[in-house]
Amino acid sequence: MSVLLDRQIKITQILESEGNQEEEDQKFNRVDLVVENEKKEKFLVEVQNDHELDFFQRMAFGASKIITDYMKIGEAYQTLPKVFSINIVYFSLGQGKGYAYHGTTVFKNMFNADDELKLTSAQKSKFGVDEVAGIFPEYYILRVNKFDDEVTTPLKQWISFLKTGEIPDAFTAQGLKEAREVLRVDSLSVEDRKIYKRYLEGLSLAMSLDDSSRYEGYYDGFGAGRAEGRAEGEKIGIEKGIEQGRADAMREIARTMKQHGDDINYIAAVTGLSPDEIKTLQ
Repeated sequence: MSVLLDRQIKITQILESEGNQEEEDQKFNRVDLVVENEKKEKFLVEVQNDHELDFFQRMAFGASKIITDYMKIGEAYQTLPKVFSINIVYFSLGQGKGYAYHGTTVFKNMFNADDELKLTSAQKSKFGVDEVAGIFPEYYILRVNKFDDEVTTPLKQWISFLKTGEIPDAFTAQGLKEAREVLRVDSLSVEDRKIYKRYLEGLSLAMSLDDSSRYEGYYDGFGAGRAEGRAEGEKIGIEKGIEQGRADAMREIARTMKQHGDDINYIAAVTGLSPDEIKTLQ
């Protein structure tokens, strides 16, 4: 967070954690972590590998829920908590050429694009912020599957780590030294080493699934939907490709887990496949 926001963030407490299991199946489930710093600012971190068309709406809901959950009835509106929504996604969210995005709230004059609504000096002093955007939630999106840039900055080192799960010795960004010690594979137990290996396999599979499903789905759907127009065909194709790609991915994950000796019922719970189908996988 300190590297992403370019200022020192000192976490004072963890407020909430949802679906944050340290197991191999977490790579296909949303991971929520809500923490608070010494300024009472709230940081919501979400990691999402599975493709979701409505993820933008989920971001908005998550930030809004934090505000309502941590503002008490009867409190003055000036106590509204500042929320930072940090979203790490392993699929192609939206359309854009980049891999790191930052969104804030600004108010523009509808009849004069050069005019922006700003805070008064009294508001700046009372609220402790310089801009209107400092009051509203801020959103960060890291589309790590799109990262293929040269690693030249601390933030790029972190994004590279999030994409590959590896921290080269040359990486010196704040926090990576500690992360490197936590992730030392040679210090893990045999079982934890297996879990970590499957986690890395899952990262690669998730990104491959996203790329291949959109590519294959586009062309399959284009042919099937030509009669209804190119736009509708693309939509059908992408949805069809994502659905088929996800099913293929689940079978591949089940096959890998079966080869590692995992229980059939556990594999079924993770992948959603039936025990009978899992038994047929080779």
